[in-house]
Amino acid sequence: MGGILKSENVFPHMIGGMGDHVHALISLRATHCLADVAQRMKSVSSRWIHEELRLAGFSWQEGYGAFSVSPSHLERVARYIQNQEKHHRVKSFQEEYIEMLQAGMVSYDERHLW
Repeated sequence: MGGILKSENVFPHMIGGMGDHVHALISLRATHCLADVAQRMKSVSSRWIHEELRLAGFSWQEGYGAFSVSPSHLERVARYIQNQEKHHRVKSFQEEYIEMLQAGMVSYDERHLW
């Protein structure tokens, strides 16, 4: 994924994932469109997963979540991504994601999250 992002001229600070999701801490240029970057990352990685890993049933979910991060919090978010497995022993990704949405005052319909 880092290579995909670099080819799109996006700077990947940290990328990490679990079995059911990926976190990517990235810096976009003013000319980037987040939806286009997410679509490219998902489509190119999906093709690679199908061709190289032969996971025929793999697919990304339709949507994605995105949050802006202040430069003063980059290291903290990068550490979070590095330690996802530890975090998710205490709280599931689903629980944590809903908390992030609520903290950011983002309206959502849980029927469309998963």
